[in-house]
Amino acid sequence: MNAGLEDVVAASTVLSDVDGKNGRLIIRGSSLDDLVANARYENVLALLFAGFFPQTPSLPAALGAARAEIFDHLITVDPAVLTLPPVDAMRALIARLDDGDDLSAALRLVAAPAVFIPALLRLKAGKSAIAPKRASSHAADTLRMMTGDIPSPEQTAALDRYLVTVADHGLNASTFAARVVASTRAGMTSSVLAALSALKGPLHGGAPGPVLDMLDAAATPDNAPNWIAAELARGERLMGFGHRVYRVRDPRADALKSAVRLLAGAGAIDPARLALAEAVERTALDQLKAKKPDRPLDTNVEFYTALLLEALGFPRQAFTGVFAMGRVGGWIAHAREQAETGRLIRPRSLYIGPQPQAAA
Repeated sequence: MNAGLEDVVAASTVLSDVDGKNGRLIIRGSSLDDLVANARYENVLALLFAGFFPQTPSLPAALGAARAEIFDHLITVDPAVLTLPPVDAMRALIARLDDGDDLSAALRLVAAPAVFIPALLRLKAGKSAIAPKRASSHAADTLRMMTGDIPSPEQTAALDRYLVTVADHGLNASTFAARVVASTRAGMTSSVLAALSALKGPLHGGAPGPVLDMLDAAATPDNAPNWIAAELARGERLMGFGHRVYRVRDPRADALKSAVRLLAGAGAIDPARLALAEAVERTALDQLKAKKPDRPLDTNVEFYTALLLEALGFPRQAFTGVFAMGRVGGWIAHAREQAETGRLIRPRSLYIGPQPQAAA
């Protein structure tokens, strides 16, 4: 038995390869570096969906239409939904979508987080939700629906890079949950809901917010070494460092660091905040290496995710929902792959409980 299914191969896939030893991520034959430099999220979505759905001549236009359809579902928002945290409110709204299995249903599920999260944030603040613009890119429309302002090219590019970076990542907990549900033929919406429920856990997609808590606590670059040393002495985990698969630096961390620097170059991020983050990163890596030389604890995707989403104006309680905006494309592709090529997932368990007593 391998606890946590460590190193157990549970599926074959054409979608992504996570090379933890060499720090590489490949999505359908393209390296992450290549996609971040040359592709928009809509391009990666088309790449993930290829072969699982008949392709539309213009996926960006079809996705824009799906955002407009999803916006109509906001009439079902009630006061009880608005009392929930954003990711739970979004999950409740997605649960009301049909469980179709065609491309239109898939695009509605992709559109849902991008429409629901900005709308829920505005409605919670007593503002009106802003309708999507079909002709806009997915990233630009998400930002405009949240703020009401047309985002700068740098802001749009930064969010686009984030969505591309997190679109798929092997058989992580949420993707595996999606595949388990898909293997029962429950449908795409059910698979996405299962994945979203797994994503909200603090050991998976719920970690970026606490990275900002860590930066707030460290306060200044000069204070960072003492604060980090005290945290490690207490046995506390430093958020944004270490990964279950990567034995070296998470390649997504560098992709997002470049997006953060793009924002910094445009004056869209507080230079003091960036300096603090870079000081915390340097100090944390040095102290982790000294304290735990046998454990590979390098920067992971969550560290610069936190800084990027904060700079774009997303509140930290919405970070998991923004993660879902990107990862939902991967969830759907994996669900389709599992339904088409896999079997019902039914592992065995090892019983270690008591045996029945023999009759006297």
